[in-house]
Amino acid sequence: MTLNLPDTLNPNRVVVAMSGGVDSSVTAALLVEQGYDVVGMMMRLWSEPGCGPDSPANRCCTPDQMADAQRVADQLGIPFYVIDVQDHFRNTIVQFFIDEHALGRTPNPCIECNRQIRFTHLFNQALALDANYLATGHYARVKQTESGYQLLQGVDAHKDQAYVLHMLTQEHLAHVLFPVGEYTKAEVRQLAEKYKLPVASKSESQDLCFLGDGDYRRFLREYGAETAVSGPILTSTGEELGQHQGLPAYTIGQRKGLGVSTPQPVFVLRKDIKQNALIVGSREELGQRSLIARDVSWIAGSAPPSDKIVSTKIRYKAQPMPVQIEKVANGRFRVKFLESVFGITAGQGAVFFDGEQCLGGGIIDDFEETA
Repeated sequence: MTLNLPDTLNPNRVVVAMSGGVDSSVTAALLVEQGYDVVGMMMRLWSEPGCGPDSPANRCCTPDQMADAQRVADQLGIPFYVIDVQDHFRNTIVQFFIDEHALGRTPNPCIECNRQIRFTHLFNQALALDANYLATGHYARVKQTESGYQLLQGVDAHKDQAYVLHMLTQEHLAHVLFPVGEYTKAEVRQLAEKYKLPVASKSESQDLCFLGDGDYRRFLREYGAETAVSGPILTSTGEELGQHQGLPAYTIGQRKGLGVSTPQPVFVLRKDIKQNALIVGSREELGQRSLIARDVSWIAGSAPPSDKIVSTKIRYKAQPMPVQIEKVANGRFRVKFLESVFGITAGQGAVFFDGEQCLGGGIIDDFEETA
């Protein structure tokens, strides 16, 4: 995540990452009202072709989305640009999604998109326009203190997105703005009505943006055929119970839809990529007291003391749980839970918090806890 910071920037210029949705539109309107020199910018991202007439484009940048963003920019009197990032997005985010599933992991492509696309590629585009800031519609906040910048959760706990921003650095936080993080979603819609924005009542999509129909299993069968090979369903002791239909079709902790008959309920414990086997077992076996996180970054520049109790979220919508963290090797940390945790999934983000402050995070490593 290298930023190409020029020697001088226009201190009042801000590029707003616009999507045609209500959050980024209100972001732009708030910054115009505050007197910033605002420039709207939208990325044209890759989408899979041939999925029918109703879904020919990436959900983040359909023709309708672009038209809405242009209408908002026109109403606000700001310039608006579209940059083509299709190839870069396909080669990094989409291929990453396929490759991670091929390795038996369950990635969060939104985290990787923020890392490689939004807060690297788009950020550098903003800097090339001499903008001092990149603003987005994320529900998060930035606080400047004597010791540096802090990333805080958004005011709206139900919409908070600090989890997917955990990779930001001090350098980033000095040049980002998250205006809607100070509001609830309901208040953002009220602001959109106040500004008479044409997107005030627009709904939002929750699906992965590059999927033509929202079905990631179908997408992987077509674009990552190697991930859809059937194999054995095994207990942790090696007993074969049946056949799975491709490891990506299953999630850690899944109980229903396994297609096996057992006296007691069994859950997906892990995916053994070497054997192409789905490992299942009891709920007790599913529980873990620790995980290893790789590629960990700390917003303040260093990890908290190993004896400090902080909290972690093991997926975007998970409840934070108290943990202690200790460094092991090669940018990896062991995360020790105070009680047994269920559903730890390799490839998901492990993100750390101290109250409302996001400390940083990494990616949950594969099941083996090697140091």
